[in-house]
Amino acid sequence: MLRRPLVTLRSLGLFGSRRSFRPLGPLGPLGSFPSFPSFPSFSRPRSLRSPLSLRLLVPLCLLAACAACASTPGGGAEPAASGGKKTLTLGFSAWPGWFPWQVAQEKGLFAKNGLEVELKYFDSYTDSLTALATGNVDANSQTLNDTIASVSGGAKQTIVLVNDNSTGNDQIIARSGVSTVADLKGRTVAAEQGTVDHYLLLLALRKAGLTEKDVTFKPLPTDAAAAAFKAGQVDAVGVFAPFTTTALELPGSTAIATSKDFPGAIPDHLVVAASLVAERPQEVQALVKTWFETLEWIAANKADATAIMARRAGVSEADYASYDAGTTIFSLEDNLAAFEPGDTGDHLGHQAALIAKFLVDSGLADTEPSLDGLFEPKFVRSLKP
Repeated sequence: MLRRPLVTLRSLGLFGSRRSFRPLGPLGPLGSFPSFPSFPSFSRPRSLRSPLSLRLLVPLCLLAACAACASTPGGGAEPAASGGKKTLTLGFSAWPGWFPWQVAQEKGLFAKNGLEVELKYFDSYTDSLTALATGNVDANSQTLNDTIASVSGGAKQTIVLVNDNSTGNDQIIARSGVSTVADLKGRTVAAEQGTVDHYLLLLALRKAGLTEKDVTFKPLPTDAAAAAFKAGQVDAVGVFAPFTTTALELPGSTAIATSKDFPGAIPDHLVVAASLVAERPQEVQALVKTWFETLEWIAANKADATAIMARRAGVSEADYASYDAGTTIFSLEDNLAAFEPGDTGDHLGHQAALIAKFLVDSGLADTEPSLDGLFEPKFVRSLKP
């Protein structure tokens, strides 16, 4: 879960980064993958944006947050809005499944549901994770993988909504002459270490009968990895939209594996501080309600919504529209099904258990974190389909 190299996608006309390890949904079980494999521990330094792993960074962030709260009367992240109403701070970053929040803000849908929201866009996805872990935002848009990693480091966070499932917008892209995952043997592959696209690479290698030892893995932040691939410095790259757009600018390049090949492996969520659920549940409910009303507005005003989201993304409307098929936005019905208990990739609890095991097997966590209290379905269940 790293971000921010010297060469950023903003300098290439795009933007910052999302997603370290991240539903599922109406896509069926994992096909030939009844469960995810046990991967060997990584020998390289595990990092967020430096050699500090999430399991080290989160406790340090929590200590800093506690110190800040101790010096601030009442603690907490957000000031009171005018009239005594508290402002709810919501973070999001670059991913098609999270740009609807921009529509909600610009069309007044937060206010319609009685919310005073400070919508905070992070160029660096990792910064948004840190902000939630330290109490600098009340809620954040983040992956299931990263939420579990944060919880393993001591953060108190709760998933209240499934935004989407990646169904093709995470990709392993290879240069001309590399047409299958099997062709990666002996070649150099770049990805952001510890991210979902590193995870996707491992899944794809396993399916092809290979392991990470069969390739030369080059750990780079996602935007730098895309830029390195475009420059011909590596043979393949693991990236997510919109960085896929940059990578595919290399003539002859093609996606040889995508998240569509592994249904249910990469979920994205609205995650809130556990204290927000306990102390301000009405606002959490209003936030969840706003999400579904935003989806309704987008469906009824597709052109206007695409313009808003593309502008926030820093890409053309045509490029933004091309991401549609690769991100499956979850309806209320999809959410209700995902929160139900089950033993397939359709179910959040099952998916979370697989990811928790993966974090340990890959050396990103010492022990599997407790998943008790990780999911709170009451807010989606209170809404009528």
